[in-house]
Amino acid sequence: MPGPVARGLWVQAELVAMATDLAEFVGGAVALHLLFGMPLLPAAFVVAGCSLLLLMLAPEGRRRFETVTAVLLLVILAGFAYQSCAAGSWTGALEGMRPRLQGTDSLLLTTGIIGATVMPHVIYLRSSLSRVPADRPLARKRQALRAHRTAIVVALGLAGLVNAAMLVLAASTLHGSGRTAETLDGFHRGLGDVLGPGAAFALALLASGLASAGVGTFAGQVIMRGFLHRQVPLTLRRILTMTPPLAVLALGTDPTRALVLSQVVLSFCTPFALVPLLLFTARRSVMGPLVNRPSTTVAAVLVCAVVVGLNLFLVGQALL
Repeated sequence: MPGPVARGLWVQAELVAMATDLAEFVGGAVALHLLFGMPLLPAAFVVAGCSLLLLMLAPEGRRRFETVTAVLLLVILAGFAYQSCAAGSWTGALEGMRPRLQGTDSLLLTTGIIGATVMPHVIYLRSSLSRVPADRPLARKRQALRAHRTAIVVALGLAGLVNAAMLVLAASTLHGSGRTAETLDGFHRGLGDVLGPGAAFALALLASGLASAGVGTFAGQVIMRGFLHRQVPLTLRRILTMTPPLAVLALGTDPTRALVLSQVVLSFCTPFALVPLLLFTARRSVMGPLVNRPSTTVAAVLVCAVVVGLNLFLVGQALL
């Protein structure tokens, strides 16, 4: 990419990392508040300390980091699976999850779910992890790409299951009960009224915040190294990226609204990662025999068009 374009992409990618940190701190702080009654700002500092400890425990490129992250993801999935099973019958769940939009607020949540599931900074991180030295045989490269594709399908599948479990859990326990769940705190209280203590939900929320800490920081290193050919110590990067989210909480911003908007920011930045990826992987001069098939390119263009269309619609609604 030309220098100015690369620097512009780097700036938006760093904003993505900060938006991810905002979601992490809000989710983790709300979880500690739900579990122990801790005020949000002190809880956010506790989450910050835990995330720094996680980075020291599992440095970049070590299997320990992958193991710790996998365990946290299993905690998230187990927490929501338990609460969903405790909610009772899933009759009508598949029909209830049929995509449909009901106004701008519904579209805002849809865009947030896209950003929360397909996080743009992880596209950069995954691209870095999938690299194979250029002098390796073609068969070795194809094998690495197949393993990489399998890992992505599993990861996105689990993310989809967690999102589905959250939606089913809310609908099956709170719909028609007269209880409102427009905030995470209200959702937790509603679960407690219907199912008993909602500790599994809070634990899953806390695990989600901690899991995103290391992933976001390592992705930031890949982004800076790729765009600027520079690198800073992980601890310093962690401190710099978590300062804006702590400031947002210190200003008393509604945590639930901040959490949703941070995911919308991720969705808005997703095309800036997807479009260059599509351009490069469709070029035979870059990919050689591993260039995208025409059908893959067409499908990717359609996906990018849908994401960009949703974002432009939201911008238009905000300006009207």
